[in-house]
Amino acid sequence: MSPPPPAPSTGAPPASTDSPPAWQVLDDLLLHHSGHHADDGALRFEGRTFTYGKLARRVERASARLWHEWGVRAGDRVAWLGLNHPDQLTLLFALARIGAMLVPLNFRLASAEWHAVLADCTPVALLHDAAWADAAQALAQAAGLPAHPIDALIATPAPGDAPVHAAPECPALLVYTSGTTGLPKGAVHTQANLLANMAAAAQVQALTGQDRVLTVLPLFHVGGLCIQTLPALYAGATVLLHARFDAGATLDAIGRERPTLTLHVPATMKGLIEHPGWATTDLSCLRAVWAGSSTLAVALVQAFLARGVPLCNVYGATETGPFSIALRPAQAASHAGSCGWPAPGVEVRLDGTRDGVGELLLRAPNVVRRYWPDVPAVDAEGWFHSGDLARQAADGSYTVVGRAKDMVISGGENIYPAEIEHLLAGHPAVADCAVLGLPDPQWGEKLVAVVVLKHQNGSLPASDGHEALLNWESVLTGFLRERLARYKLPRRWVFVEALPRTALGKVQKAVLARQLGPDPAP
Repeated sequence: MSPPPPAPSTGAPPASTDSPPAWQVLDDLLLHHSGHHADDGALRFEGRTFTYGKLARRVERASARLWHEWGVRAGDRVAWLGLNHPDQLTLLFALARIGAMLVPLNFRLASAEWHAVLADCTPVALLHDAAWADAAQALAQAAGLPAHPIDALIATPAPGDAPVHAAPECPALLVYTSGTTGLPKGAVHTQANLLANMAAAAQVQALTGQDRVLTVLPLFHVGGLCIQTLPALYAGATVLLHARFDAGATLDAIGRERPTLTLHVPATMKGLIEHPGWATTDLSCLRAVWAGSSTLAVALVQAFLARGVPLCNVYGATETGPFSIALRPAQAASHAGSCGWPAPGVEVRLDGTRDGVGELLLRAPNVVRRYWPDVPAVDAEGWFHSGDLARQAADGSYTVVGRAKDMVISGGENIYPAEIEHLLAGHPAVADCAVLGLPDPQWGEKLVAVVVLKHQNGSLPASDGHEALLNWESVLTGFLRERLARYKLPRRWVFVEALPRTALGKVQKAVLARQLGPDPAP
């Protein structure tokens, strides 16, 4: 009989005890800020500033148009296809006011994937920006939907006010998972879920009305939308919104507009670090850079620490807000590689623990209860089973070691690819990497390392300082041998130009395994 699971951890170090406002719906947030500091900046985009008062007026006009002219009703879904845009946020708040929900489409998906999402959630309309107008019009026509440019949302006054159908349990946001383990599923975020996530995220990041938050990640994903952007609006801060990530534009914005916080993922961090402007940009305005990633390579953490900026981590999933476990600035250096402690209000436990590693289970007010239309997302006790494997340290912090489905069993030993990937990512010659297991008649599974090497004018840097090394497999094996047990060393090495990734940047290991196939004949 298995021992009982450890008591759920609600986290340390302690968070602030300040009570958040008693907001029940998204409209409460907007009405509060527009009433108390209407002239303060809410959003800044392409040289235009939208104050909280102006944002509230845009939401009022947009909700009227949605209701009276476009026939959107409580419970309806409205899809969005486009780059980041201020009125994507206007649309979210306007739909929430009338009890409807936003379905942001990932613009990086293929047309067939968009069609699958629309077929699943059956929206009543599709809104788009100018950059994606042609694709949106074609998509809407094929789906039999009306398509509207985002500029039409508030172009002219609509007749009358829209009725308010907002309630805490009203679904407000329908976000589809990336589908790394199967078909994408729509996570249903209620207004209560979103507000709970904003409160936790704002508290952990110590957001105030004086902050300027630089948003460059896509708002079609809960990372870009819910880790900092909505929490910044919750706190009355200003969001400096970019249409999309560009390393040069991001560094320029840091130098000119002096944001206090920003959010990145490993791919955009590498883009910043490798940009010519990285070394000369004054980063002193940033009290922290946050990362939306379950695991962070130590080399990335050190690159930011070397510039005097803590690189903090947030662990979560589309279904969990995603602000679930967080590494605060004070622990960024001492706990590099960890995802930190549970956010306020989040319960965490490890299930099926073996050798100190178990599956992360989370229960919290920001965790969705269902997938669209009515498929449970949590178990009978309200726990979300993440599929991620983690260890808990004596101080209560958690470190993710990989996906349960990624775990490799070779020669009877459990091996967690993330551990090996972190080390490889720290080698100066490695640009990208993935480690996975493939079937092997002798060992059950064989560990395979797939590596993208850095190219610099045709040459590669050497870990021991020499100009050239003849055998990269030998070099990297030796690098790992100094740091890992022998059974964790890859038995096959493959060097490629790029790794297959989802639109959200996750390595598609199933695709990679198919591409690799069996070992080549000797």
